[in-house]
Amino acid sequence: MDFHEAKTMIAAASRIVGFSGAGISTESGVPDFRSPGGVWSANRTVYFQEFINNHEDRVEYWRQKVESWPEMRDAKPNQGHAAFAKLHRQGRLLGMITQNIDGLHQESGLPDEMVIELHGTTRVASCLDCGQRIPMDEAARRVREGDLTPLCETCGGFLKPATVSFGQSMPVAAMDRAWRLCQECEIFIAVGSSLVVEPAASFPA
Repeated sequence: MDFHEAKTMIAAASRIVGFSGAGISTESGVPDFRSPGGVWSANRTVYFQEFINNHEDRVEYWRQKVESWPEMRDAKPNQGHAAFAKLHRQGRLLGMITQNIDGLHQESGLPDEMVIELHGTTRVASCLDCGQRIPMDEAARRVREGDLTPLCETCGGFLKPATVSFGQSMPVAAMDRAWRLCQECEIFIAVGSSLVVEPAASFPA
């Protein structure tokens, strides 16, 4: 299929599902993961069980998140995000499935309920025990002021950015909703993903 055939199919479709990976946000200044200079080349991966079980790993995890937060917080949607927002305004987008944690689809104009964030969001930190959420700005401020592994002020549980870490279970409800959308759509548009991370890599098929 060439570009013009794809364009014609998209123009004729009324039930479209979008899927995005880190590559859609690189033009907005958000680093991807696998490229040279990406997140994984510059930082040690802290697995979920390491975060839970080891104070030093929690310190390292929060150091990485606070260091990268201003860049992600200040990023703005680009034309890729805007294209999906346009499909929504036309009433042709069933939903937007994303592996991204930057919230840029919502900033582009997609309602929260339209976006399925498979890996969560870095815009807030949540308590692993009671689920209480606070803005990431507040959590980052606490870390910068010396609270290197912030705890929930409601129950004392571990606070963690509301993202899915390696070794952490995928959100069941979000995965189920994404599978349903894939079965309902006429056109599935994948942008900015290497499509090698399962189970999301199977969505196009």
